[in-house]
Amino acid sequence: MARPLPPAIQVPGQPGPDHHDDPARHPWLGLWVTDDGYIRHELLPNGRYDEERGGRKSAYQGRYWVRGERIWYVDDTGFTADGRFVGGVFHHGGYVFLRVGR
Repeated sequence: MARPLPPAIQVPGQPGPDHHDDPARHPWLGLWVTDDGYIRHELLPNGRYDEERGGRKSAYQGRYWVRGERIWYVDDTGFTADGRFVGGVFHHGGYVFLRVGR
């Protein structure tokens, strides 16, 4: 059974949970991986993400919002981040990710 989304919150500088693209329908869903395979970042259709780092499964998990080609995150620990999709490539946290499996 899918986990329910955590309560909606507004993070300064982000569009917020009420002003974003439907997470089940945006074109960026799926698994994104760095060239070296060290980071595997999955955007799930329920508005959650799961990130594996260096073989450590679910190293980071949380909620995300997409608006067009921008993405914003709130990790379950409260950490915030953002990224951008450019020409089918995902840029996040100084890393470049390519989609796997689509």
